[in-house]
Amino acid sequence: MDPLVRRGRNAALVLDLLRTAGSEGISRLELAERTGLTPQAVSKITARLRADGLAAEAGRRASTGGKPRTVLRLVPDAGHAVGVQLDRDELRAVLVDLTGAVLDERRTPLDLGAGAEAVVAAVVREAEGLRAPGPLLGLGVALPGPLDHTSGVLHRVTGFPEWDGYPLRDALARRLDGVPVVVDKDTNAAALRLAVADPGDGAGSFAYLHFGAGLGGGLVIGGAVHRGARTGAGEFGHQVVQLDGPLCGCGNRGCVEALCLAAVARGDIEEAARVLGTGTSNLVALLDIDLILLGGRVVTADPDRFVQGVSAVLTARAHRTGEPPVPVRLAPGGGREVAEGAAQLLLAPLFGRGDG
Repeated sequence: MDPLVRRGRNAALVLDLLRTAGSEGISRLELAERTGLTPQAVSKITARLRADGLAAEAGRRASTGGKPRTVLRLVPDAGHAVGVQLDRDELRAVLVDLTGAVLDERRTPLDLGAGAEAVVAAVVREAEGLRAPGPLLGLGVALPGPLDHTSGVLHRVTGFPEWDGYPLRDALARRLDGVPVVVDKDTNAAALRLAVADPGDGAGSFAYLHFGAGLGGGLVIGGAVHRGARTGAGEFGHQVVQLDGPLCGCGNRGCVEALCLAAVARGDIEEAARVLGTGTSNLVALLDIDLILLGGRVVTADPDRFVQGVSAVLTARAHRTGEPPVPVRLAPGGGREVAEGAAQLLLAPLFGRGDG
């Protein structure tokens, strides 16, 4: 078994602190203080991590008393993961190391409706084109839902009903000779990546809203991705805000997604941002979250107008309720947050950051 896979909870805590310490490293004493473990336990864990090639000495640091302390650092190339984003019309794949740093990236046009065989072949081709310089932990795939994260089986992907019931995880694992595969919704993957990176300001609960070929949301509640009882949470784009409105690809009328896409199609970005803000206001009222992060290629093509437009709606709501307005920001990631999040589906559990 891969040495990373068999780590226990305490080792995951230590690994996570090594990860966040970066190249400067962290001493065994600091590890004990921050984890609550005994110095003896930390010594045993770090000895195993060094023996497995996951940790290495990073020099010595001056101490306030006594001899200088030896500091340890994570070895980034001790493991790698591939993250793949399947959008409705594009495939993006990234190779990341244990720190989450992107080492390589591939992008290619994709027709998600071209059929399972064609899409699976494209994923395998692009994933195999990313050559890991060290051990490969697995492949994470993120795509529009709904789907079953636990089994890796797709449901009626909005606009692509032919995917209903398709076992994407198992199909990819067979083609990749048993390489571990994890499948999740694109917005959940992005939310996980953002939670691991920490969005800042102590935001333990936030929403990531992704506006690309479609519109969806990922929720982080109490620092963990909230998938719901049937892994179907976060279908943000399919809340109805206009009764008898335009038909949406999901079959309903007046969905936020349909209205936003129609506004963008006619070049009315202000209206798209206003509708997005209306849906976001409903989300804030329902969940009382700390922060809104916006992403996706439609948003990143005109970030200021989207951030300002959504903020204006939330500020108006705050004035009515007497509460502080919820901040709205552009999600960090430069458009790669979904693909990087797909890789985090493999990495995050190794560092005790949720189940991926």
